[in-house]
Amino acid sequence: MKEERYFYVPHAAEVAELPEEEAVHAIRVLRLKEGDEMMLMDGEGTFYRAEVTMADNKHCFYAIKDALPQERPWKGHLHLGIAPTKMMERMEWLVEKATEVGFDELSLLDCRFSERRVVKVPRLEKIVVSAAKQSRKAWMPVVNGMQDFKTFIANHLEGPRYIAHCYEEVPRVNLFNELKGDSALVLVGPEGDFSIEEVQLAVKAGFISVDLGKSRLRTETAGLSAVMMMQLSQQ
Repeated sequence: MKEERYFYVPHAAEVAELPEEEAVHAIRVLRLKEGDEMMLMDGEGTFYRAEVTMADNKHCFYAIKDALPQERPWKGHLHLGIAPTKMMERMEWLVEKATEVGFDELSLLDCRFSERRVVKVPRLEKIVVSAAKQSRKAWMPVVNGMQDFKTFIANHLEGPRYIAHCYEEVPRVNLFNELKGDSALVLVGPEGDFSIEEVQLAVKAGFISVDLGKSRLRTETAGLSAVMMMQLSQQ
């Protein structure tokens, strides 16, 4: 059986042409031609079965045959806030794997001990798209650009919120035991952790102080662990 080919087309039902990058892949790599079938995903919960109606070097037009609304696989809004690692390859790995596991939003935090304060969001968005297509995710996670930690805290004062850190002097509970199977926002710090002042600020603002288990984890491993715990709490 031939594997279905998935393409990301925002507002797929309102347009009739693949985005340029997707069109180039469809035509030059997969060599699709008029009459071939393909699957489209709009990133907002619907897949579409479509047929190529015209293809040339840079353009691929389609006609939708069926709309296939998907059932949302988890109930709440799963949001990870994390300070990017100095080596972007590690952050890119996290974004890919977290998308495969499944989450809704990524926010990049500029913290006191951050080793990286500039991130190319479009690069991460491309990785999200690729991972979402590979893992057949009907909803595309949102990637937010760098935000000052204090500003971020001030703008997120509602819902279940958690801050993961390693300070023994600040009482912590285990994240997985605290998750309620609904929406959740989990914060993970940079390589040197959040500053203790940042942790105290978050706790004062209503964030729950948590750990991710007994092991001491790298930033990207901690981020993926948090996403997996949020997902497992939905089961």
